[in-house]
Formats: sequence, C-alpha cells, structure tokens
Amino acid sequence: MLLTFSLVVTAIQGCYASGIQEVLQGKPIHTATRTVATRPSSPGKCLRETFAPAAFPQSSPPSSPPLTVQPLIVSGSASNRVNLVFFSDGYLLDEQGKFFEDAARLAEDISGNQTFSTVRPLLNFWAAFSPSNESGIGMNGIPKDTPFGLFRDGTELRAVYYSKPEVAEAACSSLGEQCDYPILLGNDPYYGGLGGDYTVITSSLANGPLVLRHELGHSIIDVGEEYDGGYAYFGPNAAHDLSQPLPWAHWLSPIPHSEVAAPRVERSVMPLQEYAWTMLSTSTPWSTNFTSSGAYSRHLVRFSLSGLPEASNLKVLLDGNDLGWIPKDGIGLDRWHYDIFHNYDLSPGQHEVKFALVNSEREGTAQLCSVEIIEYGNEDEFISTPGHYGIYPTFSEANETSYRPTNEDCLMRIVTSPNFCKVCIEGLWLSLLRRVSLIDDVKEACEWRPVPLTSTTQEGSWIKTLDLQLVPLAQFRSDAPEVERNESYTITWWKDRRVLKEFTNMTRIEVAGDHQLGTYSISVKFSTDEVKVDKEKLLSSGIKYTVKSNCGT
Repeated sequence: MLLTFSLVVTAIQGCYASGIQEVLQGKPIHTATRTVATRPSSPGKCLRETFAPAAFPQSSPPSSPPLTVQPLIVSGSASNRVNLVFFSDGYLLDEQGKFFEDAARLAEDISGNQTFSTVRPLLNFWAAFSPSNESGIGMNGIPKDTPFGLFRDGTELRAVYYSKPEVAEAACSSLGEQCDYPILLGNDPYYGGLGGDYTVITSSLANGPLVLRHELGHSIIDVGEEYDGGYAYFGPNAAHDLSQPLPWAHWLSPIPHSEVAAPRVERSVMPLQEYAWTMLSTSTPWSTNFTSSGAYSRHLVRFSLSGLPEASNLKVLLDGNDLGWIPKDGIGLDRWHYDIFHNYDLSPGQHEVKFALVNSEREGTAQLCSVEIIEYGNEDEFISTPGHYGIYPTFSEANETSYRPTNEDCLMRIVTSPNFCKVCIEGLWLSLLRRVSLIDDVKEACEWRPVPLTSTTQEGSWIKTLDLQLVPLAQFRSDAPEVERNESYTITWWKDRRVLKEFTNMTRIEVAGDHQLGTYSISVKFSTDEVKVDKEKLLSSGIKYTVKSNCGT
C-alpha cells in the first residue's frame, strides 16, 4: 500500500539532510525539519520521529535480516574510517553475485578517479547481502517482498522510497562501527534515488553512480541543492544574504576586465521551470508557454526524458523550430538530462516549448520529466567559463533567489557531472575529518642493535622504537601519486614537553639508554590545496603515548 506521511513540526537532533524523503532533481516532498551533519547513532530514529506514528506503527524492534558482508574498498580500520555500506534489496539468492558486482562497480566509480577520489583514504566501502523473495523493486506505491521494501510511487523514473526503515536501522546497527552511512541498493536498471537517513539508489548503469554521488553529497557534507526549482538551499555552497560574508569568499575568482574589487551577482533569469512528469502521446504534444523580457543575450533549454532511446522518437521544438534533440548514446529507456544552448537572445514576449512524440510504439513508456528555460547576460555580465567562482543566482520552487559558487561546475547542480566544485570538496574534507583522526596508531617495540667487537664477539644495546601510523595521505598515498604533490604532513614530536627536533617530520623514532621512559606527544598537521580555511583545526591531530618500561629489562 502507498504510505501516507503526516508531518510534525519537530526538529530531531542528529538527523542529517534537509529532505528526509528528497526527490533527486525533481519537485521534492516537503519535510518539516532540517538539522545537523552527523548521521544519528540510531539511523531510522529520524524517520519514525519526524513522521507521525500513523506512518510507522509502534511495534517491537525488528531484527536485522541475515547479512553476508564483503569488503569492497578498505583503507583502514573501521573504527577510524567513515564506512559506507551497500545493502541489497530486490536481489534473489541466485543474484548474490550480481549484487556484489553492482556494489563494487558503484564504489569504484565514485572513488576511483573523481568525486571521492582524493578522500578515498578516509573511507571504507562494504557490501552486505540479504536475499529477497522477489526480484526488483515495487511500483505504484506497492513494495515487493524484499528486506527493505523499496518502491516507486508511480511508474515515473523519479524517487525510490523504502517502506521498512526499522529493518534498515537494525541492519546497519548490527554492523556496529562498520556502518556509518547505509546505502540501500535496489535491483532495478533505471534512474531513481532518495536522500535521508538511508541513501537509496538503483543499479542503473547510467544513473546509479550519478544519484549516489549527489545523495552522498547531501548526507556527508550536509549541503543543499544547487539546481533550480528545489527548496533546500543551505550549507557552504549556499548564500541568502549578500550583505553577509560569503561562505566561499576564499575561493572567489577575479572578474576579468573589471576594476571593481567587490564580487557581483552574475546576470541570469529563469522564465520557465516545470516538472511535468507526463507520459507523452502522438495525438497531443505536450507544450507550455513562457514570457521572455528579451533583455538577455543567451538562453538554455534544459529538460529530462525517459523511455526514448532514439532521436526519431521525439521532436523538441521552441517556437516551432526543431532543436535537434539527440538521446544519450546507449541510454535505452533510462532517464537522462539534456541541455541545448543558444548563443543568441529570445525576442520579447511569449514563447512556446513543445515535446511531440513521433513514434506511437513509445506510448506508455515515453515520458517528459522536467523542462526549464534559463536566460543569461553576455559573457561580460554572466561568466559561464568552467572554473570561475563567483555569485550565481539559483531560483527555488517558490521563485526565491539564493546564490551558489559556480555556474555549473558541481554535481550538486548538474547531476550528470562527476565532480564536486571546490567549495563542496572542501566541505567534504572537513566533514570526514570530523570523524577520522589523521593518526591510526602508535606501535611500540624493542630492537637489539649489535655492535661487532671482533670476528667472534659482539656487544650491543636495546633501542626503543615508536612507529607512528598515519592515514595514507600525502607522501604515504598509494592510490593517487598525482595528488601527493599537492599534500603534505607536518609531524612534531615532544618528550616530557621538550620538542625532539631531530625527529621532525619522521614517523619513526629510536631512543636508547635511560631516555626511553616518559610521555611522548605527537602533533600531526595535514595540508592540501583542496582546503583553504580550517576554522576548527580539523586538519590537525595529536596523541600522547607513555613508555612505561625500558627495553632489555
């Protein structure tokens, strides 16, 4: 049955993400709360307390489904890493291998060469399999017989919901410190996702990684949207009052050909945005009108479609002119987002955008998901160059304006982009380092150092060694040597409050004789060009270690 949620206006401490049931790149379902960045120790608590009891009747706590856990990417101990776990939903027992392959592909996709690649040493990825009695995910609001009951509200390729948050909570909790961010992976080949206590994604080859990146951005960094037409704009990538300091002021680019030092708002407007979610038919093309002021030099037609694998299936027209839409290669029936840019102005007055289905065989699957028109000033008024950081307006569903750092450099705005902007990357580092110490461990040992006297006799002494084990960043990276050049560790040792200068920037010290005993303090500072401002000193860690016995005694 379709779940109906009654909202209560109560802030739940420890619940992250603005939209508990957020719809990716679509008109969101409103929730009454938005709170802090850390994932609660009891994940499902947010949902059960945010929504009225009618949505989740109180009963005895369920037990976790049986789980077969495999490591995917492990960079260190679960106790000092942020752990992301894929949980299976809609995979039959004989599809266990497919689940592990899907999870491994997704983990590698987002952490291999982009998105989370530079922070990969701070992360562990795991996969936890539990068999389902039915394959796939539910449709039309009806879950299938699966561990977490994933389902779509209708048939549209939009949000995928979960009907058993209490089971997801039990599954994550059963893994203890090995589960920080649970990801419910639905066995479905098409677009869909959700943010909140449990990130929901599908195994879509084209869209699974895109949805995962975007939703983890919400969950881990605690940032809101950057795309137009949403409702949750918050975090380091959002500004609302330009009389206050910009959260990304330290990333601002100079404005070319300008003598004005103060940043400006880039000039753009959005005369049309509509989330149509309509099935297309050959008998009646879908169309809508919008009005342009004619005061902007350039414009963009942005839309998303599903169920349309061939260009011959559909015509997209602006004022009767065919825009020459071509589907993404190999997209099949899956959803995709398209941009058609024109470097000329729209005339003042009313305009029409139309989507005309040509192939009747696509009726019942062909769908227009969303459409918008954005107008821009010329390049002197609106800098569209990738890599420029400024003040770009974003327009909410209520037509309220907030501001973002870049035009379209960030996957929080453009879901098809594989990368965060610098502002979000900085936020990602800071968020992860709130949970991870740069110091993994200190190992104490004794070593015998022989000193030969003659060919038949020798003496020697015992040496106390302390080995500092760090998270493998900077010069200790093995995964991305090209990143190493932009990072460094600074290491300082003290013994009984005296700096041991001879061991500066060393991870191993050796002490002989009577100087072994005492308390050693170690300070570690990490530097990366991806973090410019660290107000909380999160890129620093320290530890005290006491040596209580001499070697050889």
